[in-house]
Parts: sequence; structure tokens; C-alpha cells
Amino acid sequence: MTFSEIKWDAIFDVDLAVRSFPYILGGLPNTLWISFVSMFFGLLLGLVLALGKLSPTRMLRYPSTFYISFMRGVPILIILFILYSGFPFIGIEFAALTAAIIGFSLNSAAYIAEIIRSAIRSVDDGQVEAARSLGMGKWLTLKGVVLPQATRIALPPLSNVFLDLIKASSLAAMITVPEIFNKAKIVGGREFDYMTVYVVVALIYWGICTFMSFFQDWLERHFERYLDTPKR
Repeated sequence: MTFSEIKWDAIFDVDLAVRSFPYILGGLPNTLWISFVSMFFGLLLGLVLALGKLSPTRMLRYPSTFYISFMRGVPILIILFILYSGFPFIGIEFAALTAAIIGFSLNSAAYIAEIIRSAIRSVDDGQVEAARSLGMGKWLTLKGVVLPQATRIALPPLSNVFLDLIKASSLAAMITVPEIFNKAKIVGGREFDYMTVYVVVALIYWGICTFMSFFQDWLERHFERYLDTPKR
């Protein structure tokens, strides 16, 4: 095919984009719900896994290491199909939205755990020793000294995980969750124009991620006070 043979008029139908936009946007609540709830539970589980992997106790370190390795090595789409289509064979059924949230939470926790673990280990040992010399216990030191500084260090990569989670939520369409990509597929099949609706949904994802990037910048400025040196 030559450049002149490309059907440029079929790339984007403005009229279809305008007509389908409200319907596609109707899936936004599910997209955001999956992303935010999965990130919340992923953070909680990720913190537990990170502390487990840092623990000197083998009974905590080995299971945490295995979980992180497994979840990072298995595609999220397979996890979703196991939860939604596989579990019914053993008598456990999840609604599509619930399966999506569980799957993304379990998967994102593995990546979050590694970020938190690295952030905790990057905190200067001297500050931990100073806190202990002041009589602060292990957990108080972790809560009051280590985690605030580790949070500042972990924010950029954690924000990237969240942005990836927003984009990956489109995979929930594969288990029939009515989020924005699922609705775009419906419109594309009905109108026989997938190109236009996919461009529309791409712009929606871009808009969401751009807004979240501004929020990330605000959070980073908020935690600047935990830096050892002032920002220039």
C-alpha cells in the first residue's frame, strides 16, 4: 500500500466522536473505581510485602519474595481470567468488577512492594540510629522517621504504577467490565468504525493521566520538606 492509498477520511469521524463521547465516558466511573481502589489495596498489601521481604525472619521473607516474583512474572490478563473464569470451576464466583479490582490489587502490590522496599532501604542508616538513641522503638522509628522519608523517595515510581494501573484497567474489558474501553468496543462494533472510537478513548486516557501527573507534582512538592537539603 502506498501513502496515497491510505483512506485518510476514515481515520477520524468527528460526528461519530461527538455522538459516542457521552456513551464512552459513561464507563469512566468504573475505570476510576478500579484504578483507585486497586491502588489503595495494592499500597496496603505492598507495604506488608515490603516489610516481609525486609524481615530477618525467613517465615516472612520467603513467602513475600515468592509472591512478588510470581505476580511480577504472570500477565495481569491471566490473573483476571483465573479470577473471573477459572474460580467458578472450584465453586467461587466473582462479579466482573470485583474480579478486576482483586486482580489489579494483587498484581500491583508486587510492584509497589519492590518500590517501598527500595525506598525504605535508601533512608540513611544514621537517621535510624539517631532515632533509636533517642529511645524510639522499632515501630515508632519506622512510622516517624523512615516511612515519611521513604514516601518522598517512592512517590515518583508509585505515581507511575498508578498511571500504568489506569491504562491497564482497559484490560477489564476482557472480562466484560463496562469501563471506557469496553464501551468504545461496543460503539465501534455497532458503527463499524473502530478507528474513531479508539482515538476517542485514547484521548480520554491521556486526559486522565495528564491530570494525575499534575496531582503527582503537587504531592512531590508537599513531601519536599523530608529532603535532607532544600530544593534549589
